[in-house]
Amino acid sequence: MRSRLIGFLFLFALTPLAMAAALSPQSSSFAGVTLTATPRLSGSVWEFELAFNTHTQNLVDDPAKSAQLIVDGGAPYAALEWQGDPPGGHHRKGVLSFKPAAPAPRAIELRIQRAGEAALRSFRWELR
Repeated sequence: MRSRLIGFLFLFALTPLAMAAALSPQSSSFAGVTLTATPRLSGSVWEFELAFNTHTQNLVDDPAKSAQLIVDGGAPYAALEWQGDPPGGHHRKGVLSFKPAAPAPRAIELRIQRAGEAALRSFRWELR
């Protein structure tokens, strides 16, 4: 019985979502704004902690409207909501949430197109 339990826990630890719990933050700097994204993929909502930092402009974007989640290169998922600092200022943090993908994907990509920036911000994580 104990060996079955250990085997089950070992297999669970190797699943993509279990590995996703330890995904590293990624950063992108463009046009004087640094954006850092940290995924937290568990439960009934997938969350991405976002931090915007600049000293050159007011941060007025709406992350829920400017972000998409791409799962295994497929159709984009729209964000559910942004819970965080309101528009304005030079430093903003918060959590952007999405509906989780099923079945467990191989890779995810968070895309953010900030108003006034020509370049798309792209953050990609391999899950398995």
